[in-house]
Amino acid sequence: MTKRRALGQHFLRDHAIARAIVDIVAPTAQDLVVEIGPGDGALTGLLAGRAARVIALEIDRALGAALRARLPAVEVLDADARTWDYAALAAPAGGRVLILGNLPYSVGKPILTALIAARAAIDEMALMLQREVAERIAAPPGGKAYGSLSVFTQLHCDVRLALRVPPGAFRPPPKVDSAVLHLRVLRAPRIPLADPGRFESVVRAAFAQRRKMLANALAAGLGLPLDVVRRAATAANVDPTRRAETLSLSEFAALATGLP
Repeated sequence: MTKRRALGQHFLRDHAIARAIVDIVAPTAQDLVVEIGPGDGALTGLLAGRAARVIALEIDRALGAALRARLPAVEVLDADARTWDYAALAAPAGGRVLILGNLPYSVGKPILTALIAARAAIDEMALMLQREVAERIAAPPGGKAYGSLSVFTQLHCDVRLALRVPPGAFRPPPKVDSAVLHLRVLRAPRIPLADPGRFESVVRAAFAQRRKMLANALAAGLGLPLDVVRRAATAANVDPTRRAETLSLSEFAALATGLP
C-alpha cells in the first residue's frame, strides 16, 4: 500500500470538476500556486498553464517522480503537507499566493490547521475535503456542525462551500461525498483579540464538552470555579446556561477577555 492510499486519498478523474476547482481561485500569470497532493495531476496541468509558478507537494515518491517527468515546469517536491513550511512563501510582484488541493481525508484537518497558522503568507485557498468536514468549517453558529474548527477558520478567513463533489468524480470512488471550500485570508482577525492564546483555550474548553451548559464546560476545561465563570459570562452579556455551539466569534472574544 502506498503512503498516499494509506492516507485515504482518492484521485480526481472528472475534468470538468478539476477546471471548476481551479476557477474558484482563478490563477493568473502573476500568481504562485502551491498544490497539495497532486496525485496523477488532474489539477496540476491546468495550474501549470495558468500560473506563474506551481509547487506541488506529493508525499508518495513514485507519484511525484511520474508527475515530475510529465510536467517538468512544475516544482514537484517530495513533501508532507502537514509539516511543510508554508510561512516561507512569498508572492511574486503583483501576484498572489494560492493554495489548492484534494486533501486526504485522514489528514485534512491538520493540513488546514497548518495553513491557517501560515495565513500571513497566503491569499486564497481552494481545498477539497470530506463533505462533512467542509460543512463543519463553513457552518454558522447555532447548529451541531459548528465547532472549534469553524471558529478558528472563520476568525481568519472568509469561508464558503464552493462546490460539492460526488464519489464518482474519483478513482477509486470514496464512500462519502466531498466538497471544496473557498477561503479568502483576512489581513487581520475578523474580531480583535486581546490575547489570542486565551481565546483559543476558551474556545477549545467550551467545545470539549459541548453537551454541557457553557459555564460548566468552561469551568471544567479551564480549571476555574463555576461561580467565577458564571459571573464572567454574565458580565460579557453571554448567558452562562447557553451551549458553545450558539456563540458567535465576538461572544467568544468577550468571554476570553472577561475570564481570569
